[in-house]
Amino acid sequence: MAASKGTYTTGLHELGEGCFAYLQPDGGWGWSNAGLVVGDGASLLVDTLFDLRLTREMLTTMSPITATAPIATLVNTHANGDHCYGNQLVDHAEIIATTAAAHEMTEVPPSLLAGLTAADGDVGELFRRFFGAFEFAGIEMRLPTRTFVGRLEVEVGGRAVELIEVGPAHTAGDAIAFVPEARTVYTGDILFIGGTPIVWAGPLTNWIAACDLMLGLDVDTVVPGHGPVTDKSGVAEVRDYLVFVEAAATARQAAGVDAWEAARDIAREIGANAEFNGWGELGRIAVNVDTVYRTHDPAYRSPNVVEQFKRMAELEATV
Repeated sequence: MAASKGTYTTGLHELGEGCFAYLQPDGGWGWSNAGLVVGDGASLLVDTLFDLRLTREMLTTMSPITATAPIATLVNTHANGDHCYGNQLVDHAEIIATTAAAHEMTEVPPSLLAGLTAADGDVGELFRRFFGAFEFAGIEMRLPTRTFVGRLEVEVGGRAVELIEVGPAHTAGDAIAFVPEARTVYTGDILFIGGTPIVWAGPLTNWIAACDLMLGLDVDTVVPGHGPVTDKSGVAEVRDYLVFVEAAATARQAAGVDAWEAARDIAREIGANAEFNGWGELGRIAVNVDTVYRTHDPAYRSPNVVEQFKRMAELEATV
């Protein structure tokens, strides 16, 4: 089932056993996926989208199903806005996230991205390049009403959904949602399929462990946070990338190579690697290398977020 960008379509896709995926090609910056698990008279929504327009379109598409099985529970897999900024449109639902994700949601309000994308000069131009397709005005952050640490089993219309905390990895509080009877897992941004993972929090070893956990689950269908629906082969590909980056960055750090030079060098190596060179968002290697360096050296300080996005843009323009 593993597929590349461009081979899947926007909208709601039935996966079987009452599970659905809402997909947004091409899966690049901000174009995230969501999920719907339908029980007897109630549904569970996995994530909202990056702005109100997109979330409203998704909920409208789901309405023939949710009219008789209303969304009773919303799970936010993590704190990035493209998975939670539409929360305010899901009326009356209990919102669940990890304790760490709930805290992180308070740290990057929609107003921050609204300001960056509206800014004058080079900064505004930079952030509009990444996020100019989205509208952040009018978003009122609705935070989780229930949090958990470790694992939590929730019931929706007589169906069990297992929430498993796997962060910090992509962010401080990542979780996956596993539907055992449907052999389906919704991964949030623990999986990018056809696009390069970005390790904001790390360590990479935690993310590798999360992949190992998913490979050990009894699942046939894997819905990533970005990209087409896949199976365990997609999990294995992401794991291979993370193992490669961890080893490549660690070796350069041990040799005294500057993190930015290491990122440029590894980007060139990825460009020559048939396994990874077709993936989008290659520039994310700059953030991933910074995370490796920070993990191994507590005194290391990553550049600020504006500089990180400048570096990613530069790599994608030159490699």
